[in-house]
Amino acid sequence: MTAGGAARDLISAGRAVLGIELGSTRIKACLIGERPVDVLAVGEHSWENSYVDGRWTYPLEEVWLGVQAAYADLVATVRARHEVELTSVRAMGVSAMMHGYLAFDTEGRQLVPMRTWRNTSTGRAAGVLTEVLGQNIPLRWSIAHLHQAVLDREPHVPQVDFLTTLSGYVHWQLTGRKVLGVGDASGMFPIGAGTCDYDEQLVQRYDELVGEGLDRGLRELLPAVLPAGVAAGELTADGAALLDPTGRLQAGAVLCPPEGDAGTGMVATNAVAPGGGNVSAGTSIFAMVVLEQPLREVHHEIDLVTTPAGDPVAMVHCNNGASELASWAGLFARFAEASGTPMSSDDVFDILLREALVGEADAGGLLAYNYLAGEPITGLEAGVPLFLRTPESSFTLANTIRAQVYAVFGTLALGLRILAGEGVTVERMFAHGGLFRTAGVAQRFLAGALDAPVVVSETAPEGGAWGMAVLAAYLSEAEEVSLTDFLQGRVFADTPIDVVEPHPEDVAGFADYLVTYRAGLAAERAAVQAL
Repeated sequence: MTAGGAARDLISAGRAVLGIELGSTRIKACLIGERPVDVLAVGEHSWENSYVDGRWTYPLEEVWLGVQAAYADLVATVRARHEVELTSVRAMGVSAMMHGYLAFDTEGRQLVPMRTWRNTSTGRAAGVLTEVLGQNIPLRWSIAHLHQAVLDREPHVPQVDFLTTLSGYVHWQLTGRKVLGVGDASGMFPIGAGTCDYDEQLVQRYDELVGEGLDRGLRELLPAVLPAGVAAGELTADGAALLDPTGRLQAGAVLCPPEGDAGTGMVATNAVAPGGGNVSAGTSIFAMVVLEQPLREVHHEIDLVTTPAGDPVAMVHCNNGASELASWAGLFARFAEASGTPMSSDDVFDILLREALVGEADAGGLLAYNYLAGEPITGLEAGVPLFLRTPESSFTLANTIRAQVYAVFGTLALGLRILAGEGVTVERMFAHGGLFRTAGVAQRFLAGALDAPVVVSETAPEGGAWGMAVLAAYLSEAEEVSLTDFLQGRVFADTPIDVVEPHPEDVAGFADYLVTYRAGLAAERAAVQAL
């Protein structure tokens, strides 16, 4: 950590670096020093998606209220901790949830409410695109949303002038530039091998497919693609006022390409080199494995995306992550409050997760599904959280919580086993997200689920906002070193890590759990259909 006086001087001179990430439940701002591992201050704002007219969305008004609140919280922390006013930064970057659909007309007006990654109403379009493009096109990808709108003859389609993701939208408003980092762009439309740009052959195929369904070619609608290390514009006066309505923040900071949360997760865990992998657990959960060779087959469970530097990545993305587990923790928090001994959310999680450690390796025959939303990997367009047991099951608190944690990793494990069948393996998996704050519990269970060592670093709790700040810091180093070398040599070289090896009993127990999990999907499908 930068010493007090040095940090104050750094901030007052405008040499700090800012990263902002808009996650599904939290918007976070992170300020770092000359050394990326020096976190000077953090600001946060909580928000939630809305379910409006059958679609998951966030109003753009809430985007800006949230970004401004997170930045204001950061400024207040800087003032309290370092006794200085934050008025400028040398570099910054914005990341956000990948995929989805943000469409604008020639005047920059939003045409329809944002459609987030969580929506699963694009099945017909995704199926057609997968067949025509010869690559898996997931339901949540931007091109699937666009093509579904074309198929449905939505009235706004002829007016579409620009499509982007949430990070691309915020970056556009801050800089005036319609660009996107290659990692985030790879969740809009496939990227060509070794090009750091949309696959031109597939762009032409799509234009031929859609014909007169769109007034313009696809490439004209999409943001330009940039790799990590390339300057992507400067903070304008209007952009500075959007971020900081008090008027104290000065324009002029250089911005790196906006990225998706998958890319910043890879950066935050030092998992961008071929053969590397990471797991990010939040509202959704996903694993990223940097490929050393192409996959042999197309799998609907596997997305092909890229790192922020453009290297190919196999992604297993599950719509449902730790939200249901958080609901169970909330239930016990309320019990503690009702009993006259209120506890913080972190304390409740800590107690429950540590209790899960004494549960049986297969969760005692208990079974849980965390499906608050549809889950494309298991073929479900909608979800119903479900907790099941047989009369022979061992219904204890430890087994109950262990089953709920296993549920977070269940669908992910199904997808990663498909990758293993392709011969793709990782020596160890890096993990980040709030689920791993309680040392050695979720980390141990994930190691058992994957039968591989799981690594958590000291920087992991800072998450994607810190990863985005690191990408912004890389701007000044990109001419000298690759992103991989920058992370390994200048960011993580001295960062302590905690490695948990898989316990044989956990591996066997989770394997038994997963057999039951597969069989129980029939009950989950029936519940969705009935309810």
